[in-house]
Amino acid sequence: MHQDAAEGNDNNRIEHGRLEALSTLWIAGTAPEPRFDTIVQLAAQLFETPMAFITLVEKDIQRFKATHGVDVPDIARSTSFCTHTIQSGDVFVVPDMQADPRFADNPLVTGTPFVRFYAGAPLVTADGFRIGALCIADTMPRHAFGERQQQTLKLLAAQVMEQMRLRQEEIIRSTVMKFSDATGLALFSINAAGRIEFVNRAALCLFGYEHGEMIGQPIDLIIPDRFRGAHHAGLARVLAGGTTKLIGKTVEVMARKRDQTEVPIEISLSLWNDERGVGMGAVIRDISDRRDRDARLLRMANQDTLTGLSNRNRFESLLQEVLSENRAATVALLDLDGFKDVNDSLGHAVGDALLQAVAVRLPSVLADDVTVARFGGDGFAVLFPEVATLDGALKAIGAVLSAFEMPFEVGGNVFQVTTTLGFALAPEHGADAEELLASADFALYRAKQAGGSTMLMFDPEMRNDSLARRATQDELLRALQNGELVLHYQPQVSLTDGHVFGMEALIRWRHPEHGLMFPAAFLPALESSSLALPVGWWVLNEACRQAAEWLAQGHAPIKVSVNLFAAQYRAGTLVQHVVDALAEHGLPPSALGLEVTETIALLNDDHAFAAVRALRDLGVDIAFDDFGTGYASLSSLQRFPLTTLKIDRSFISDMLDNRHDAAITRAMLTMGNELGLETIAEGIETEEQEIALRLLGCKAGQGYRYGKALPAEQAAVLLAMSTARRANQPT
Repeated sequence: MHQDAAEGNDNNRIEHGRLEALSTLWIAGTAPEPRFDTIVQLAAQLFETPMAFITLVEKDIQRFKATHGVDVPDIARSTSFCTHTIQSGDVFVVPDMQADPRFADNPLVTGTPFVRFYAGAPLVTADGFRIGALCIADTMPRHAFGERQQQTLKLLAAQVMEQMRLRQEEIIRSTVMKFSDATGLALFSINAAGRIEFVNRAALCLFGYEHGEMIGQPIDLIIPDRFRGAHHAGLARVLAGGTTKLIGKTVEVMARKRDQTEVPIEISLSLWNDERGVGMGAVIRDISDRRDRDARLLRMANQDTLTGLSNRNRFESLLQEVLSENRAATVALLDLDGFKDVNDSLGHAVGDALLQAVAVRLPSVLADDVTVARFGGDGFAVLFPEVATLDGALKAIGAVLSAFEMPFEVGGNVFQVTTTLGFALAPEHGADAEELLASADFALYRAKQAGGSTMLMFDPEMRNDSLARRATQDELLRALQNGELVLHYQPQVSLTDGHVFGMEALIRWRHPEHGLMFPAAFLPALESSSLALPVGWWVLNEACRQAAEWLAQGHAPIKVSVNLFAAQYRAGTLVQHVVDALAEHGLPPSALGLEVTETIALLNDDHAFAAVRALRDLGVDIAFDDFGTGYASLSSLQRFPLTTLKIDRSFISDMLDNRHDAAITRAMLTMGNELGLETIAEGIETEEQEIALRLLGCKAGQGYRYGKALPAEQAAVLLAMSTARRANQPT
């Protein structure tokens, strides 16, 4: 009894598996198909029988998938011949149905089609399940159906199964195709020659092509010209059997559409090998909406607006996290050699495209845990966590330098870029982020002094450079005492009628040996010394004195703006110094503007906040300088007592060609207007920029279009011309 029960369980498992195998072929109950009709016709011809058919045996029914010479409906499994075929496991032959008591009373024997002879070969899946049969039949008995004929019938049955397998693959491919056309993701595949072999409907819609316009074309079709050089090198390496760290990652790049416009995309690459060689696939998502929505906030927080890399704020945060966990690290700072010549000779658009190309290539040659940042201009920083030895650092930096071995093709120009690099190791060269970056900066400075196109590791002796800064500070003290510091004034104009309503006071140094020096040459030394306070108060007083002198000369009242040092902001005497300067020179508070940078605004000092708020309430203009370049500008707007925003020149310079800069400028103007703030655009150089800003609602501007920073005497001439021009304008 136990044996019978066990056999019954085995039979049930086999039957369940058989029905499951039949189900996975998606063929039971389907309409006739030429591929199967051809096989039954061939079987009838080979064996010279009037009938042949392919059957599929389900749980209770035998279905006919293909028939030749007979037209019968599906029948109950209990009366089917093929049930016996799948049970036998081999070719099942009945020479004379009427002489076989199992079939003598079968309706297919006693009635149409009057079967007398039957031979069937089971249809066997790859897993060994028998799902049906290929059968031949005759109305006459046949007593001679030998081994050779049976083997031929089995071969034909194997062909039936092969066709079922191919049919199943075609269904899967068809389903994949339908899915690919239903998804909103753009799908591509390219062959070993770098040509497009497959695109789905979303890809055609995204890039604006017809199907025939893309298939067979090089993938360059969707790659902007300025990125093609880097793309060709990477693609050639991968398709030649090399490796790339981009496989499996999701990266954001720009792509080109049929109408030559560009679209930001998110792309994930995959790689495979088959009988034709290397193939590559891409899943692409249009991220225009997301980019437009997030770009401003993301860039202000952690991302460099031009390249999409981390900015200095994000880099320093990551570095501090690594060092606070007592982990080793190497930091490298690098500048591109000769980059200024690119900007000067070919323009900022080409220079920016080159920076973007570098920003794409650098991460692609580095490990996943390495952080690349842009610190501004052509300066980049790289953080290698867990690298603390000289050998390890040299190996890691070798990967950085390898990114510059191949030339960059940008805007039809080919650049063989070299770099100057300085690096420092933690904890040996610095225990915190500030110290380690300073050490790497010392090394970079020395590498530049050595002529560039080289790399240097920090050496403690490099800190002797600080002695040079101290010397500069000593000279600045003498300059303040000897009257070598002067103010130049840059006009601020109304974009409505062009009149000058203000002047920004900018410090200069008439050095007895080096001539007129601009702030970049001495401000770092000045700001880091105790001289920041006396020089800052001198600038405040001198600007007020000059404004009063212009009023005494009969010029129209204007606002003179001065830049605050952080030391003045923290001093605790800011209000008193401003009030005293205004009173000494007889100026109303509205004649003075104070400009603060975000670095100052972020100082968490309640007393300083209260001082600035008091000055604003008094009527002094409080301007936020270089707005949009820092990482907390929006939060500063919420709490800082401002009256004016100054949009940084970096957004204005490219707003006509860069829709992201234009969008950010528009957003800043809108925010300023809605917050009731005056907004001044810096760095206006052309009439086209001025017109675009006016159309965006900007009412005030500053830049070379209206004048460089001028000595007081020349600025007075400009004021007089502005007053005369305004007087002659029709009311």
